[in-house]
Amino acid sequence: MKAHPLRVAALNAALALLAALTLFPLAWMVSASLMAPGEASTFPPPLLPHAASLDNYRALFAANGIGRQVLNSLAVSCGATLLSLAINLSAGYAFAKLRFAGRDRLFRWLLGALVIPAQVTMMPLFLMLKEMGLVNTVAGVLVPWLASVFGIFLVRQYTLSIPDELIEAARMDGAGEGRIFVSIVLPLLKPVVVTLAVLSFLGAWNDFMWPLIVLTDREMQTLPVMLASLSREHVQDSELMMAGAVITVLPVLALFLVLQRYYLQGLTMGGVKQ
Repeated sequence: MKAHPLRVAALNAALALLAALTLFPLAWMVSASLMAPGEASTFPPPLLPHAASLDNYRALFAANGIGRQVLNSLAVSCGATLLSLAINLSAGYAFAKLRFAGRDRLFRWLLGALVIPAQVTMMPLFLMLKEMGLVNTVAGVLVPWLASVFGIFLVRQYTLSIPDELIEAARMDGAGEGRIFVSIVLPLLKPVVVTLAVLSFLGAWNDFMWPLIVLTDREMQTLPVMLASLSREHVQDSELMMAGAVITVLPVLALFLVLQRYYLQGLTMGGVKQ
């Protein structure tokens, strides 16, 4: 039955209003970052800058040297993404298609670990890294990203949708497990690979607590930690903080917009087969 035109128009108007309300804080953040010092703190706060300027961005990079922290965050995020893909894809494929003793029981134990908050494991992990000499190192920051239960679960559920006959045919042709995984399985996992890459990159880029605990050298700090420290030094400088927030948000927002089609496909496909 065709929907009434007025109902469709009302629904579209409601969706447009919700979208505007959702995007307004982001738009005002960009606008405030272009304002002069103190302009955003007036009441009522202006929606647009009186005279747009990039001085706040110049101050972040020139006076506060935030460029180093941007590079640190980029290096950590890329490293975390690559490690997460390598381990989670391999483990997810193994749980889905390989047969070994205790496979299902081990997978159930892994799922049980989802209920444990990450904060609970931070102190034992920190003490372990301290004994290994990995505190205040990039390797220490990357350790929690080596594998994730959710990533393994996501890959396993998607891999279950790949026909077993396809893999068995490759084995009968003499292909080893490594070649089957790289040449046959990975191309079919493109949506979930992109999804896992986006989730890992966003998580590592936005992570604040773990880099704050592990990294003690200012030169090695990531962008969120650096901005938190600047907010204490420039507590009244809202415009400078908005510029820092824009620098933090825009790269990951652009990444998500570019890859959103594969991201949504990876989240919705292969999640119901057991």
